[in-house]
Amino acid sequence: MSSSAPDDGPRVALERARLVPVVVLDDAADAGPLADALVAGGLPVAEVTFRTPAAADAIRAMADRGDLLLGAGTVLTPAQVDQAVAAGAGYVVSPGLSRAVVERCAERGVLALPGAVTATEVQAALELGLTAVKFFPAGTSGGARAIAALAAPFAGVRFVPTGGIGPADLADYLCTDAVVAVGGSWMVPRDRIRSGDFATVRRLTAEAVALVRPDPGRAAGAR
Repeated sequence: MSSSAPDDGPRVALERARLVPVVVLDDAADAGPLADALVAGGLPVAEVTFRTPAAADAIRAMADRGDLLLGAGTVLTPAQVDQAVAAGAGYVVSPGLSRAVVERCAERGVLALPGAVTATEVQAALELGLTAVKFFPAGTSGGARAIAALAAPFAGVRFVPTGGIGPADLADYLCTDAVVAVGGSWMVPRDRIRSGDFATVRRLTAEAVALVRPDPGRAAGAR
Protein backbone atom coordinates (compact mmCIF):
# COMPACT_ATOMS: atom_id res chain seq x y z
CA MET A 1 0.00 0.00 0.00
CA SER A 2 3.00 2.27 0.53
CA SER A 3 4.22 4.33 -2.45
CA SER A 4 7.66 2.83 -1.86
CA ALA A 5 6.38 -0.75 -2.30
CA PRO A 6 8.13 -1.27 -5.67
CA ASP A 7 11.42 -0.62 -3.91
CA ASP A 8 10.98 -3.20 -1.20
CA GLY A 9 11.84 -6.48 -2.93
CA PRO A 10 14.82 -5.38 -5.05
CA ARG A 11 16.21 -3.14 -2.34
CA VAL A 12 16.06 -5.89 0.27
CA ALA A 13 17.69 -8.29 -2.19
CA LEU A 14 20.47 -5.81 -2.95
CA GLU A 15 21.08 -5.26 0.74
CA ARG A 16 21.27 -9.02 1.26
CA ALA A 17 23.72 -9.48 -1.63
CA ARG A 18 25.87 -6.48 -0.59
CA LEU A 19 27.62 -6.68 -3.95
CA VAL A 20 26.30 -6.03 -7.47
CA PRO A 21 28.22 -7.15 -10.57
CA VAL A 22 28.04 -4.38 -13.17
CA VAL A 23 28.00 -6.16 -16.52
CA VAL A 24 28.66 -5.03 -20.10
CA LEU A 25 27.53 -7.69 -22.57
CA ASP A 26 28.44 -7.42 -26.23
CA ASP A 27 26.48 -10.53 -27.21
CA ALA A 28 23.19 -11.65 -25.64
CA ALA A 29 24.28 -15.27 -26.23
CA ASP A 30 26.71 -14.81 -23.34
CA ALA A 31 23.89 -13.98 -20.91
CA GLY A 32 23.09 -17.60 -20.04
CA PRO A 33 26.66 -18.74 -19.32
CA LEU A 34 27.27 -15.53 -17.37
CA ALA A 35 24.17 -16.14 -15.26
CA ASP A 36 25.38 -19.70 -14.59
CA ALA A 37 28.75 -18.35 -13.44
CA LEU A 38 27.22 -15.75 -11.13
CA VAL A 39 24.81 -18.19 -9.52
CA ALA A 40 27.54 -20.83 -9.14
CA GLY A 41 29.78 -18.19 -7.60
CA GLY A 42 27.12 -17.36 -5.02
CA LEU A 43 25.99 -13.99 -6.35
CA PRO A 44 22.57 -14.22 -8.07
CA VAL A 45 22.30 -10.54 -8.97
CA ALA A 46 23.51 -8.38 -11.85
CA GLU A 47 23.22 -4.92 -13.31
CA VAL A 48 23.34 -5.19 -17.10
CA THR A 49 24.24 -1.84 -18.60
CA PHE A 50 22.54 -0.30 -21.61
CA ARG A 51 25.93 0.45 -23.15
CA THR A 52 25.50 -2.11 -25.93
CA PRO A 53 22.62 -3.09 -28.23
CA ALA A 54 22.59 -6.52 -26.59
CA ALA A 55 21.45 -5.21 -23.19
CA ALA A 56 17.69 -5.74 -23.41
CA ASP A 57 17.97 -9.24 -24.88
CA ALA A 58 20.61 -10.16 -22.30
CA ILE A 59 18.41 -8.96 -19.43
CA ARG A 60 15.49 -10.94 -20.84
CA ALA A 61 17.53 -14.12 -21.13
CA MET A 62 18.81 -13.82 -17.56
CA ALA A 63 15.48 -12.73 -16.06
CA ASP A 64 13.63 -15.64 -17.67
CA ARG A 65 15.68 -18.06 -15.55
CA GLY A 66 13.95 -16.85 -12.39
CA ASP A 67 16.97 -17.24 -10.13
CA LEU A 68 18.62 -13.81 -10.43
CA LEU A 69 17.73 -10.26 -9.52
CA LEU A 70 18.29 -8.28 -12.71
CA GLY A 71 18.83 -4.56 -12.95
CA ALA A 72 19.31 -2.34 -15.98
CA GLY A 73 22.19 0.11 -15.82
CA THR A 74 23.16 3.26 -17.72
CA VAL A 75 19.47 4.00 -18.30
CA LEU A 76 19.23 7.54 -19.66
CA THR A 77 15.68 7.88 -21.02
CA PRO A 78 12.09 6.88 -20.20
CA ALA A 79 12.10 4.75 -23.37
CA GLN A 80 15.00 2.73 -21.98
CA VAL A 81 13.07 2.29 -18.74
CA ASP A 82 10.26 0.75 -20.78
CA GLN A 83 12.73 -1.53 -22.59
CA ALA A 84 14.31 -2.60 -19.32
CA VAL A 85 11.01 -3.37 -17.60
CA ALA A 86 9.71 -5.23 -20.64
CA ALA A 87 12.86 -7.36 -20.56
CA GLY A 88 12.36 -8.22 -16.89
CA ALA A 89 14.55 -5.75 -14.98
CA GLY A 90 13.57 -5.38 -11.34
CA TYR A 91 15.41 -2.12 -10.82
CA VAL A 92 16.84 0.69 -12.95
CA VAL A 93 20.17 2.45 -12.46
CA SER A 94 21.22 5.76 -14.03
CA PRO A 95 24.56 7.58 -13.93
CA GLY A 96 22.82 10.86 -13.06
CA LEU A 97 19.52 12.17 -11.74
CA SER A 98 16.79 12.49 -14.38
CA ARG A 99 13.29 13.43 -13.24
CA ALA A 100 11.83 11.87 -16.39
CA VAL A 101 13.57 8.54 -15.75
CA VAL A 102 12.64 8.47 -12.06
CA GLU A 103 9.02 9.28 -12.81
CA ARG A 104 8.81 6.58 -15.48
CA CYS A 105 10.25 4.07 -13.02
CA ALA A 106 7.53 5.03 -10.55
CA GLU A 107 4.90 4.60 -13.26
CA ARG A 108 6.27 1.16 -14.13
CA GLY A 109 6.64 0.10 -10.50
CA VAL A 110 10.38 -0.48 -10.42
CA LEU A 111 13.08 0.76 -8.10
CA ALA A 112 15.03 3.73 -9.46
CA LEU A 113 18.64 4.26 -8.41
CA PRO A 114 19.80 7.50 -10.04
CA GLY A 115 23.31 8.81 -9.64
CA ALA A 116 23.88 11.47 -6.98
CA VAL A 117 27.20 12.58 -5.51
CA THR A 118 26.49 16.07 -4.15
CA ALA A 119 24.20 17.39 -1.43
CA THR A 120 22.16 19.22 -4.08
CA GLU A 121 21.66 16.02 -6.09
CA VAL A 122 20.74 13.99 -3.01
CA GLN A 123 18.23 16.63 -1.98
CA ALA A 124 16.74 16.61 -5.49
CA ALA A 125 16.38 12.84 -5.22
CA LEU A 126 14.56 13.22 -1.92
CA GLU A 127 12.18 15.68 -3.53
CA LEU A 128 11.34 12.97 -6.08
CA GLY A 129 10.45 10.60 -3.27
CA LEU A 130 13.62 8.50 -3.35
CA THR A 131 15.50 7.23 -0.33
CA ALA A 132 18.32 5.38 -2.14
CA VAL A 133 20.69 6.59 -4.85
CA LYS A 134 23.68 5.41 -6.82
CA PHE A 135 26.90 7.13 -5.75
CA PHE A 136 28.78 7.40 -9.05
CA PRO A 137 31.60 7.64 -9.90
CA ALA A 138 32.52 6.64 -6.37
CA GLY A 139 36.27 6.41 -6.76
CA THR A 140 36.70 9.97 -8.03
CA SER A 141 33.92 11.54 -5.94
CA GLY A 142 35.39 11.12 -2.48
CA GLY A 143 34.72 7.42 -1.92
CA ALA A 144 33.45 6.03 1.36
CA ARG A 145 34.39 9.17 3.29
CA ALA A 146 32.19 11.29 1.03
CA ILE A 147 29.26 8.92 1.54
CA ALA A 148 29.72 9.07 5.31
CA ALA A 149 29.75 12.88 5.13
CA LEU A 150 26.55 12.98 3.05
CA ALA A 151 24.84 10.49 5.34
CA ALA A 152 25.10 12.92 8.26
CA PRO A 153 22.62 15.53 6.97
CA PHE A 154 20.66 12.96 4.93
CA ALA A 155 20.17 10.34 7.61
CA GLY A 156 17.42 8.46 5.78
CA VAL A 157 19.25 8.12 2.46
CA ARG A 158 21.08 4.95 1.44
CA PHE A 159 23.77 4.68 -1.22
CA VAL A 160 24.95 2.16 -3.81
CA PRO A 161 28.51 3.26 -4.64
CA THR A 162 29.80 2.23 -8.07
CA GLY A 163 32.77 3.19 -10.21
CA GLY A 164 36.45 2.69 -9.48
CA ILE A 165 35.85 0.21 -6.65
CA GLY A 166 37.87 -2.98 -6.32
CA PRO A 167 38.59 -5.68 -3.76
CA ALA A 168 41.17 -3.53 -1.96
CA ASP A 169 38.72 -0.80 -0.95
CA LEU A 170 35.50 -2.81 -0.80
CA ALA A 171 35.57 -3.07 2.99
CA ASP A 172 35.77 0.71 3.37
CA TYR A 173 32.41 1.04 1.65
CA LEU A 174 30.69 -1.93 3.26
CA CYS A 175 31.52 -0.75 6.78
CA THR A 176 29.63 2.49 6.09
CA ASP A 177 26.12 2.11 7.50
CA ALA A 178 24.55 4.19 4.73
CA VAL A 179 25.72 1.77 2.01
CA VAL A 180 23.12 -0.71 0.76
CA ALA A 181 25.42 -2.57 -1.62
CA VAL A 182 28.51 -1.93 -3.72
CA GLY A 183 28.58 -2.12 -7.51
CA GLY A 184 31.70 -3.44 -9.19
CA SER A 185 32.90 -4.96 -12.43
CA TRP A 186 36.16 -6.67 -11.42
CA MET A 187 34.42 -10.04 -11.06
CA VAL A 188 32.80 -9.79 -14.52
CA PRO A 189 35.61 -8.58 -16.82
CA ARG A 190 34.27 -7.69 -20.23
CA ASP A 191 37.16 -9.35 -22.03
CA ARG A 192 36.69 -12.62 -20.13
CA ILE A 193 32.99 -12.68 -20.96
CA ARG A 194 33.69 -11.89 -24.59
CA SER A 195 36.22 -14.75 -24.81
CA GLY A 196 33.87 -17.21 -23.09
CA ASP A 197 36.07 -17.66 -20.03
CA PHE A 198 33.21 -18.14 -17.58
CA ALA A 199 35.29 -20.35 -15.31
CA THR A 200 37.32 -17.25 -14.42
CA VAL A 201 34.13 -15.23 -13.93
CA ARG A 202 32.85 -17.89 -11.55
CA ARG A 203 36.13 -17.90 -9.61
CA LEU A 204 36.30 -14.11 -9.36
CA THR A 205 32.66 -14.00 -8.27
CA ALA A 206 33.22 -16.58 -5.54
CA GLU A 207 36.27 -14.64 -4.33
CA ALA A 208 34.24 -11.42 -4.25
CA VAL A 209 31.44 -13.11 -2.32
CA ALA A 210 33.98 -14.35 0.23
CA LEU A 211 34.96 -10.74 0.89
CA VAL A 212 31.40 -9.72 1.82
CA ARG A 213 30.28 -12.89 3.59
CA PRO A 214 29.49 -12.46 7.31
CA ASP A 215 32.11 -13.79 9.69
CA PRO A 216 31.86 -17.53 10.47
CA GLY A 217 30.67 -16.96 14.02
CA ARG A 218 27.70 -14.89 12.91
CA ALA A 219 26.93 -17.27 10.06
CA ALA A 220 26.92 -20.24 12.45
CA GLY A 221 24.68 -18.36 14.84
CA ALA A 222 22.24 -17.59 12.03
CA ARG A 223 21.91 -21.29 11.21
